[in-house]
Amino acid sequence: MKQHIVRIALGLLVMLVFVGHAAELFPIGLVSRLDNIIYDARLRLTMPGTVDPRIVILDIDEKSLAVPELGRWPWGRDQLSSLIDKLFDKYGILIVGFDVVFAEPDESSGLKILDRLAKKELRDVAQFRSALDGLRPSLDHDAMFANTIKDRPVVLGYYFSSDENASESGVLPEAVLPAGTFSGRNIRFTSWKGYGSNIPGLQSNAAIAGHFNPYVDSDGVSRRVPLLAEFKGKYYEALSLSMVRLFVGMKEAQENNSRTVKLPNVLPGYPPDRFITKGYSGLEWIDVGPVRIPVDDRVTAQIPYRGPRASYPYISLADVFSDKVPLEKLQGKIALVGTSAPGLLDLRSTPVDSVYPGVEVHANMIAGMLDNTIKQKPPYVLGAEVMLLLIGGIVLSILMPFLGPLKATLVSLVAMLLITGFNLVVWSAAGMIMPLASCILMTILLFALNMSYGYFVETRSKRQFTELFGQYVPPELVDRMAADPEKYSMEPRAAELSILFSDVRGFTSISEALTPEDLREYINEYLTTMSTIIRSGHGGTLDKYIGDAVMAFWGAPVDDAAHARNGVMAAMEMQKSCGPLNEKFVSRGWPTLKIGVGVNSGPVRVGDMGSQIRRAYTVMGDAVNVASRLEGRTKYYGVGILVGEVTKGLVKDVVFREVDKIKVKGKDEALTIYEPIGLEAEVEKEKLDELKLWQQTLRAYRSQQWDQVEVQLLNLQRMNAGCYLYKLYGERVAEWRRVPPSANWEGVTAFDEK
Repeated sequence: MKQHIVRIALGLLVMLVFVGHAAELFPIGLVSRLDNIIYDARLRLTMPGTVDPRIVILDIDEKSLAVPELGRWPWGRDQLSSLIDKLFDKYGILIVGFDVVFAEPDESSGLKILDRLAKKELRDVAQFRSALDGLRPSLDHDAMFANTIKDRPVVLGYYFSSDENASESGVLPEAVLPAGTFSGRNIRFTSWKGYGSNIPGLQSNAAIAGHFNPYVDSDGVSRRVPLLAEFKGKYYEALSLSMVRLFVGMKEAQENNSRTVKLPNVLPGYPPDRFITKGYSGLEWIDVGPVRIPVDDRVTAQIPYRGPRASYPYISLADVFSDKVPLEKLQGKIALVGTSAPGLLDLRSTPVDSVYPGVEVHANMIAGMLDNTIKQKPPYVLGAEVMLLLIGGIVLSILMPFLGPLKATLVSLVAMLLITGFNLVVWSAAGMIMPLASCILMTILLFALNMSYGYFVETRSKRQFTELFGQYVPPELVDRMAADPEKYSMEPRAAELSILFSDVRGFTSISEALTPEDLREYINEYLTTMSTIIRSGHGGTLDKYIGDAVMAFWGAPVDDAAHARNGVMAAMEMQKSCGPLNEKFVSRGWPTLKIGVGVNSGPVRVGDMGSQIRRAYTVMGDAVNVASRLEGRTKYYGVGILVGEVTKGLVKDVVFREVDKIKVKGKDEALTIYEPIGLEAEVEKEKLDELKLWQQTLRAYRSQQWDQVEVQLLNLQRMNAGCYLYKLYGERVAEWRRVPPSANWEGVTAFDEK
């Protein structure tokens, strides 16, 4: 945990940024836009895409505007009165709602001018005033229209304005909820500064009225409708809500065989005040009789788009006017009078179409309320998103730093799939909208952060390790160390290692035979070959060069359970490499070389050691000194490699020849030394027979059976005439015959020099 504390802290910081956005402390525009895009995509993927025949759009289209009898827009209200009569009396329409506001009196009949004449120029003409009074009912188009809609299920529309200098025109209907209804509750209603409503005569005769303002998101798209809008402390309903109220009232009156339609009350809906919602003041739904409509924290309802434009039947008012509409297309329908004509400016940008008639938004809302298909986005969704971000962010922030690139990628993909799957299940099964962008973006950023941190910061750590250990340790070991840098340190520590020393025999005479330039190339070629075998071939740590000598060890800084075997195998390969090297040297006219190698294993101190002037990563201890002594004794015994008995005991698949028992300078205990011959699978039977006879010879030698030793040495020399070791022991036997050893002699050879 300590190793990854910076990455974890950065991950938690990223999480807190998204939590702050979700909690609306500092909204992030990019996240909001992405959430809108995801919402739109889900909506398009899951909407029915069928046509709903229950609700029709009575369209003020270009065809209607071209009818001479209707004239230019706005049409005379006498014509509208005729249309209303026809809709109810002939076609048996159920409800008519107007996505149009009648803010100005209709003066197209000239009644205003005639009244002025009757009061001024023609005030003394009684016949004129009498004729005018008789014609007034047919000339007062507003009164005619007001009488037509009176006692009929006609719903008028109006709008609110948020402009600073917004005016108030017309007459607002009675508020659906009085001031003070939501006192003590922190509910973010849409508030307005002015309005444009219908003239008093029409408003007072309509069954009900509702505003047709959409809630436009920051990207200019209409996804919601404010079901309740606040104006001067009072609360006014949307056009779609007012039409549903009227529909519910008519249905209840029909069920009760009543001629009087009573509009159901609008009842705010709050969750039960249980312990998990203690003090929670969010308005979650609105009840209208048996209809429950979910709302969000701004008391807006999501528009349940059924499909693209024309998901509801469009009927041109021109065809209604000319009686061309079949009866069944209108009878018993809920109708909305609105416009799709581009010139009348009631086109909106929506998730399903960039140019969408505003009147069809109301149709979607009415159908959604009646079918209970409006998605829920209650205020507690904010808290749910915050909790998801906190839990997911903490888990990923702590988990990711411990994972490699592949596992981190898989975990991130699985996390995003789970988040998306859960979101879709909640959308489809529970009908609830859960924001998705924050969780997805947080997961992606946490993944990117960890990958970037790993690339830049840990790459720098790897470079530091390469700088520290690269000159000693093979690159592949540096990679392992850089993957877990806390595990490795240059601080001195105790460890059991295997140490190797090698030296060129007679290097002084070689150097005297070469020019300085040739000597440099000679020693570079030799040291490069040996260093490559130690490091790359067998994973050793190169300690130092001492002139032509090489010192290396195994088991640090990276633990190596096979340190002894790797050291022995490196020594044998170093000896074999002398052949190809000498061929190169001879071809250049240079002297050939022979090397001696000593390998020993044991407890040592390893780490960064030295003085304040110069330090190095090296090993110290008795086992190191013994390895150096063994290298020095190789020439005496005429062998290329000598290893200590601890090393021999740790290597199981190599055949060794016991060379002697010795006492080196500074050591009181005898040390058995061995020469590695080769891998068990590669040593021939003749060689094994020779080694068996040699072991018998050693036992006879240590028992002072000189005659038997001499005979066996003669046999061994016939088997391997070039082995200097047999000649050495023959000379020793001759010397012991001349000066016999003591009775308690154990066959140990003591050396006074290093």
